Amino acid sequence: MSAETRAPNLTENAAMLGALSHETRLQVFRLLMTKGEDGMPATAIADAVGIRQNLMSAHLSMLVKSGLASSRRDGRRVFYSLDYDKVSALLDFLVEDCCAGAPAGCGLAQDPRPKIKAAE
Repeated sequence: MSAETRAPNLTENAAMLGALSHETRLQVFRLLMTKGEDGMPATAIADAVGIRQNLMSAHLSMLVKSGLASSRRDGRRVFYSLDYDKVSALLDFLVEDCCAGAPAGCGLAQDPRPKIKAAE
């Protein structure tokens, strides 16, 4: 893939990786990966991670701003969930040039992306 083709995605991918570069946000990301498309209410996320809700709000906002997560209101609660298409695209970006385009040569599976699907 040429640099011209990849360039528009660099900014978006850098923003997503930047959002994951904080321990709390990475912990939230991993938690939300287990919750599927239904997501989880912000208060439950804060409780599970063990930080105050006002601090959690800033971390969740960064995940949303990066494009990795989205929010929806249900009554008084705000639910957060991951955008699995964006997560898959980020993983594709990270491994697309692995081993000169032959990821099997360096021990990665033929398709190194995890099979991401909504929780049942």
